[in-house]
Amino acid sequence: MPRFAANLSMMYTEHDFLDRFAAASADGFEAVEYLFPYDHDATELRRRLDDHGLRQVLFNAPPGAWEAGERGIASLPGREAEALAGLDRALEYAAALGCPRVHVMAGPVRPDASPAERDAHHATYLNHLALAAERAAAAGVDILIEPINGRDMPGYFLRTQAQAHAVVQEVGAANLKVQLDLYHCQIVEGDLTTTLRRDVPTGRVGHLQIAGVPDRNEPDRGEVDFRHLFDVVDEVGFDGWIGCEYRPRAGTSEGLGWLNDYRGEQA
Repeated sequence: MPRFAANLSMMYTEHDFLDRFAAASADGFEAVEYLFPYDHDATELRRRLDDHGLRQVLFNAPPGAWEAGERGIASLPGREAEALAGLDRALEYAAALGCPRVHVMAGPVRPDASPAERDAHHATYLNHLALAAERAAAAGVDILIEPINGRDMPGYFLRTQAQAHAVVQEVGAANLKVQLDLYHCQIVEGDLTTTLRRDVPTGRVGHLQIAGVPDRNEPDRGEVDFRHLFDVVDEVGFDGWIGCEYRPRAGTSEGLGWLNDYRGEQA
């Protein structure tokens, strides 16, 4: 049976952030993920995890100036030192929280960038990921990269599954993996069943995420049959976590009927 992690950046927003751990545990979640831990002391976050029997399974490395609209800097020429400093900070939090995965965001490329400029982004990205994977391996942490659709993040450098898997293969680090968000994948390229069956058995997929398409609400609404996809996840033997990275329509706990029904069917 797939294992689900609550995304505390999108779910339980009716509570203050530090109170979301208790709410997720009360609804039966055993793991959590979120965008960033850096506004909180790692000791306090660890206490919340321990108090509520939760595992931290994912968060993001610092993405640059998030409030100013930046969405990652790992592929941006000239930002290399900042990106590595951010990675070191992320690894400190990962050690404190016992978190085995850190997502490194690539950042944007201008739509009018020349081929030479795009090549520079690619080279910067590969170099950073190689260094990040080496540093993370010493800490027992996987580095993840995620293709993101251009509607939610216009110009994002990493767009398709094929591009992400090619990057992983080019870097060649065992702890560099793809974060397969089925919401983004459906918007960009679809064919989710084939994608899972093709890519998960390679060992290059380190984490899954879900949300209803097109509105990014609960996965029981929209154009994707997630019940079918959960069966495919079982079929291909994925033993990682599925992050529930969606915006509840009207209260997080009230919208968990899809998960409670699925748990009941699998019991």
